[in-house]
Amino acid sequence: MTPSQPTCLCAVLALTFAPALRCPAEVNQVTKLAPEVYFHEGDLKAHGHCNNGWIVLEDYVLVVDGNFPSGAKEIIPKIKANTDKPIRFAFDTHHHGDHAYGNQVWVENGATPVAHVGVIEEMKKYETGIFGDRPGRWEDAAKTRPDVAASKLKPPTLLYRSEMIFDDGKNRVELLHFGVAHTHGDGWAWLPNEKILFTGDACVNGPYNYAADGNVAEWIKTLEAAKKLGAKTVCPGHGPVGGPELLDAQQAYFMALTAEVKKLSGKDPAEAKEAVAGIRDTLKKQERIARYVGDFLPAQVEKVFVEMGGKPFLPKTAYVDDHGDHAVAHGGPLPLRPPSAMRSNAMLLRAEK
Repeated sequence: MTPSQPTCLCAVLALTFAPALRCPAEVNQVTKLAPEVYFHEGDLKAHGHCNNGWIVLEDYVLVVDGNFPSGAKEIIPKIKANTDKPIRFAFDTHHHGDHAYGNQVWVENGATPVAHVGVIEEMKKYETGIFGDRPGRWEDAAKTRPDVAASKLKPPTLLYRSEMIFDDGKNRVELLHFGVAHTHGDGWAWLPNEKILFTGDACVNGPYNYAADGNVAEWIKTLEAAKKLGAKTVCPGHGPVGGPELLDAQQAYFMALTAEVKKLSGKDPAEAKEAVAGIRDTLKKQERIARYVGDFLPAQVEKVFVEMGGKPFLPKTAYVDDHGDHAVAHGGPLPLRPPSAMRSNAMLLRAEK
């Protein structure tokens, strides 16, 4: 394959007919979205890998998302198959392991990890094994992921507050921040010339919305700001690439969820928990957003319920916390659980005593 050859014919056609025409999901395959712009859907089910993108500028390559170490090692040969230009920057869209734990691999290949300042702030909160005395999420992940255990956490060292721009006169990539969404440090990679937007997990395409580190009410506002860019192609953090309808559907899901939880105003935690099944049925009936309903729903309901002033109704356990649930949804194993339980309803396991 040469840099001028698209790996998916409909990717080229989509540039003209988007959003009507989209490529079918091709996990682990490289899709050429535009000249020098590539998308790779990670193997979420088998390895917990996030999606990646990369842009080939005049003198170097900018990669979107650090992935897990194993994901980074899988992507690098594919980038080198496109171009002989050096990989100079790896952009972490947020601090979660499946998007940032591969940073050390990129550094070893000559790249500098880049992120919004909120990523470092989140790492200081959660990665206490690096920024404090007690073990943090990295150490937890290393217990169940050999690729993490064989590497080390490398926080991003090149940071921005509102935007960072890469522009070689022909290609332009704007790293942006619109506010709180999936986390407090979500970054977006915007290509204004091609109208391509890489969203990280601020927008996903499937039942992958983990809300514990963010704020759903703010998330809805952040998506509204992102929609104003006018993207024609949207590359989510997980799931297949799509068009602007992905941003609309992601926002619509949270708006519908919020509307349902609002009906629980004044209810006690037990009543809110009892309402989850009914909310699931209601959301699943809405074709536009049904694909977002999954194992995370109980925790999403609880999150919105708490944001509205209610009390939590899913007690944490010693072996399943929010981050563990996130790992399950992103293909990782559930700590201290037998394999038969790893793919079951991860969020409901939190209610066990």
